[in-house]
Amino acid sequence: MQGSGGIPLARKLCYAVGGVPNQITTIAMSVSLQIFLLDIVQMEASYVSMILFVSRAWDAVTDPLLGYLVGRSNWTPIGKLTPWLVLSTPFGILSYLLLWFVPGGLMSPAVTVLWFLIAACLFETLMSCYNVPYLSLNMFLGGDHRDRDSATAYRMSVEMVAMLVASIIQGQVVAVYNTEKQEACQHLDHEAPQGTSSPQNASLQETQKAFLTSALVMGALFFLCSLVLFLGVTEQRAPFCSDDKVRPPYLTSLKMLICHIPYQRLVLGFVFSVLAFQMSLGNFALFCSHAAGLGAHFQHLLLALLASATVAVPLWQTVLLRIGKKATVFVGLSLFIPASVIVACVPSNLPLFMIMCILMGFSVATIFLLPWSMLPDVVDDFALKHPSCKDMEPMFFSCYAFCSKLAGGLSVGISTMTLQFVDYRAGACSHGDGVVTALIVLFSPVPIALLLIGMVFFRSYPLNERQSSQLQEQLTTNHPEAASSSSDPREQQSVSAILQHPNADAASTSHNNTKTNMLFKSNSSPGCYNHHKKCSVKSSTVLLDKSKSLSGRYSRSKSAVQSNVNLKRHKQRLSSHQHSGEDKESKTVPENDPGPFHDKRNAKSKVSWV
Repeated sequence: MQGSGGIPLARKLCYAVGGVPNQITTIAMSVSLQIFLLDIVQMEASYVSMILFVSRAWDAVTDPLLGYLVGRSNWTPIGKLTPWLVLSTPFGILSYLLLWFVPGGLMSPAVTVLWFLIAACLFETLMSCYNVPYLSLNMFLGGDHRDRDSATAYRMSVEMVAMLVASIIQGQVVAVYNTEKQEACQHLDHEAPQGTSSPQNASLQETQKAFLTSALVMGALFFLCSLVLFLGVTEQRAPFCSDDKVRPPYLTSLKMLICHIPYQRLVLGFVFSVLAFQMSLGNFALFCSHAAGLGAHFQHLLLALLASATVAVPLWQTVLLRIGKKATVFVGLSLFIPASVIVACVPSNLPLFMIMCILMGFSVATIFLLPWSMLPDVVDDFALKHPSCKDMEPMFFSCYAFCSKLAGGLSVGISTMTLQFVDYRAGACSHGDGVVTALIVLFSPVPIALLLIGMVFFRSYPLNERQSSQLQEQLTTNHPEAASSSSDPREQQSVSAILQHPNADAASTSHNNTKTNMLFKSNSSPGCYNHHKKCSVKSSTVLLDKSKSLSGRYSRSKSAVQSNVNLKRHKQRLSSHQHSGEDKESKTVPENDPGPFHDKRNAKSKVSWV
């Protein structure tokens, strides 16, 4: 990266602040949108599940396309990614406000469902227009891989603080909702039997105003953080970026990402881990209210979880510098398993629940920090193996965000459909044992199983960030043109085979160079349908050219020394006149002149090389 002096602290902080809008809106929707649609709008659970899943799926599908469009954007006076951030901010704020606005009572239930479905899809699309360029901005901050890791740690710390603020705001909204609902239930207890009363006809006006006020506060924070990002961060051009590189087509780019093994393993581990955490935390509010009987303490439990996660981010950053990112992932994710098991077994013990929330917060910080810190290493590894491609960074980050949002949509959809199956009644004051059992299963056993699957994929993640960083620094410092070298074993075998026979004659060398150049040109298109065959041909052919050129220079130097020895022996057999004449000619002959001794020099040099 540019900026060998590192990334300035002010730029890191301004970049970190830019992640606040996505986190506060995500927390608000994760904690409150399900309750808002079920109990405020009073929509059936099946419709709520459909809205949440379709909007997340739509957002997930549009992310890779937006990543491709962002990658094809041209540089402007304010950068390549910044225009997307500037244009998407006002429309994203407006669509977020519409998401929490309850339409008039004259609208039919079908029109109401359509309203919230369109509002949710519109907001997710505009949020992707903001979030995809912002995530890709990590590769354009300057500095090296350690600077990018540090910027990621700053971003995660600020985002954790933002989640704390958002949880406090939404916690106040949920507190208003719980108070108003309890009053409505107590009022209806005189008219309906115990356990069947439901404030379906209660308007919950105060709760509706609280949701709208929260949306206005979130919109104001969205605007201020976007302004700080725009004023405080200046994009730096990516390394190894030149005009002779090509932008692969959309489908070809997706195929290249799919066949890149480190990206496969990282994405699969990330998806299952995020699905596990989303499944557990998405049902956290309902679990506290109906399974643990601690609905009044929900805000305090959530604050304890997020506060511990905020503290844990810099601690995990220190740990990964000592033991590596891969080992840190396993240590951090493992903390969630005993914590969730204890909470599921003893849900009503508030002090124990609080301690386990702190432990779960440390585990949550792992999934927030480590996968996003490992992704730039994968992007660097891809750039080294595919030097002919450019502007692929937004595709990596957008597909990563796509998988995260798809996992979130799946968790919400599965959870809501499960509650519908066990006869969850929207707005009911109490629920049966089936609902309580379903909430316990969704909070602990299912997330643990998904987390173990994710850890299996993380185990097969092939990159060692320390070795890859050393290779990148060596290539950048000594041979930036050799960035196509790969750590693939088959490529190393082909390179070693080339080095064993480096000194072909001049005609053969010229022929091979011409053939190799033609092969490289024919394979320079960024298709990657077989990672070990087609992709390895590109990098190995580049190394073939370079090894032959180096061996050619070495052969010429050896042949020059050998020719001087032959000339000295030849002097002793000639007369003084011929000796002086030929000696003058030999001193004026260039080093690479194809003279009468050319074939003999090549033969001698081959023998001396062997």
